[in-house]
Amino acid sequence: MAETKREIERKYDAPTGRFRLPDLLKVPGVSAVVDKGVVELDAVYYDTEDQRLATDRITLRRRTGGDDAGWHLKLPVALSEGVRDEVQAPPSATLPRALAGLVRSRVRGDELIPVVRLHSSRDVSHLTGADGSLLAEVCVDAVRAERADGERTTAWTEIEVELADGADPEFLGKVEKRLRKAGVERSGSASKLARALEETGAARHAEPQAPARGDTAGDHVLAHLRAQRDALVELDPAVRRDLPDSVHQMRVATRRIRSAFKTYKKVLDPAVTEPVGEELKWLAGELGIDRDREVLTERITGRMDALPRTLLLGPVRGRLRIWAVARRHGSRRHTVAVLDGKRYLDLLRALDALLAEPPLLPRAAKPAAPFFAKAALKDHARLATRIEHALALPAGHDRDLAMHDARKAAKRARYAGETAAPALGKQAKRFARGMKDVQSLLGDHQDSVVAREALRDLAIQAHAAGETAFTWGLLYGQEQASAADRERELPEVWERAAKPDLSAG
Repeated sequence: MAETKREIERKYDAPTGRFRLPDLLKVPGVSAVVDKGVVELDAVYYDTEDQRLATDRITLRRRTGGDDAGWHLKLPVALSEGVRDEVQAPPSATLPRALAGLVRSRVRGDELIPVVRLHSSRDVSHLTGADGSLLAEVCVDAVRAERADGERTTAWTEIEVELADGADPEFLGKVEKRLRKAGVERSGSASKLARALEETGAARHAEPQAPARGDTAGDHVLAHLRAQRDALVELDPAVRRDLPDSVHQMRVATRRIRSAFKTYKKVLDPAVTEPVGEELKWLAGELGIDRDREVLTERITGRMDALPRTLLLGPVRGRLRIWAVARRHGSRRHTVAVLDGKRYLDLLRALDALLAEPPLLPRAAKPAAPFFAKAALKDHARLATRIEHALALPAGHDRDLAMHDARKAAKRARYAGETAAPALGKQAKRFARGMKDVQSLLGDHQDSVVAREALRDLAIQAHAAGETAFTWGLLYGQEQASAADRERELPEVWERAAKPDLSAG
């Protein structure tokens, strides 16, 4: 079974010649430096032929030696230099399935091959505090790297300082200050793998990225779509690992792409984008099975927590827990199965192909600012029609459906504003904030509609089991009142967002 740990470390280049660590007892907070001896490590690093993992700062290796021999996959943590999540699996002849899934969105079924092999003689020391607790592990690694074909080698010595679990991250700065006084500087390479690839000549440099974004509508739309495609790929392992909010963010990426296809259909040929959009709709729906249950359970739990204990009649918490866990377990398995399926990989490939050879229409060459303003205002007008329709209906099922349709239109208008921001500046950002306010209100209304359906089902189950349905009925009434509140608030919220100014600013 794979295990994950958060790795927070800093790497340094040891000065040339014979090197010894400075006296680390002088680091504030260190009471002892414990010599743990030398361990020999042998690691083979794997990647695709064009080194997609290395391009995304991901390392995959099979290592022998040390107390954590086996497969190691290191995934960078966004916006955090020197912080990675390391997923470990026991030794095996082939890549374990759990780790293979985590790189699938990058590898896309291509073969993983050895790219370099690293032999490290690791001298390990532990820095401990006054109470004997571990603060950090300091390793001096004498590294010898060789290309997979054995034709070229390189060698260097580096220092790794890895923070212990639960230790204050600021402690790494104290160690660094001491190392700098001894002439030790931060490593110029992000990892051993990156240095080995460069110095052995094994690096396969990625093809040049798309040119810097220009000022045409097509330039801006394609930049937006590339960012969302990259988000899908990057979120895949997070969804598989069940990280907080990962499913939601992945669904958002699919929605942003679909929304862009619709809003900018005069930039990109709909005959090409619509089939891809349908597949994105499918993916969002499959992911929603997991996400929607999570949101619904949190909402009902919050309502229940706010009730006085005297109104919690019967085993309501137990029934809700059983209801949620049963559906959660099934939906998690379903989500991973979707990400493991051929249809999902075909979708990623289709997005790649579309962005590699975008089906641009003549409007793509138009200046971005006026085009984006016109497109966003068109989405705004579409939203206005739907809100007017919803408010004209009497409270009930038909209005609920109309409010839900308006919510989807608000989301599309919001995305149009956000996409326009690089071209239109603060006015587009203000427009997007207004659309988000409308979307949030309508979203809360829809959540209430869905919650009422679930509460009715729970009440029926409780009644069938001989339990009182009083609490479920009470919660149902609260949700009904909440929906009515949102309906009363909508005209005022819409009025604030109904006069957009999308002049460039």
